Amino acid sequence: MEYNKVLTLVNEALEENVSLFLIEATISPDFKIKVVVDGDNGVTVKDCVKISRHIEHNLDRETEDFSLEVTTGGAAEPLKLKRQYKKNVGRILKVRLIDTTEIEGTLTEVLEDGIVLNWKAREPKPVGKGKITVDKNATIAFENIKEAKAKIIFN
Repeated sequence: MEYNKVLTLVNEALEENVSLFLIEATISPDFKIKVVVDGDNGVTVKDCVKISRHIEHNLDRETEDFSLEVTTGGAAEPLKLKRQYKKNVGRILKVRLIDTTEIEGTLTEVLEDGIVLNWKAREPKPVGKGKITVDKNATIAFENIKEAKAKIIFN
């Protein structure tokens, strides 16, 4: 099974809905095709079915038998693409850096080469005893992010 052909079919299917984008596409040695998509406004089951049908109808099972799975990244999956960060502006992210530092804060901006997080922290008062709450922010380059996940909050 040719990976480029599958990738072309996925991209053709995504052209029908420009809010959808490909996160990854893989083909295992036993011809299990897995396509993971996301969308600026989310992904519906109907979206996955359309993509699946487009791929399946343009591959010949007589030539090579295959299985096909079209899915979304899921809420608990790490963010991989800049476009995923953009759709999560305003949400709380838990970011693990390459140096193992972890930062949890609100994603306020996505830059060309990184992200900006804001959070509140308790720090000792400059004078006297006790602590005060201070606003913190950090600009983090994409190259320094090992993993970033949107935090799921249930109200």
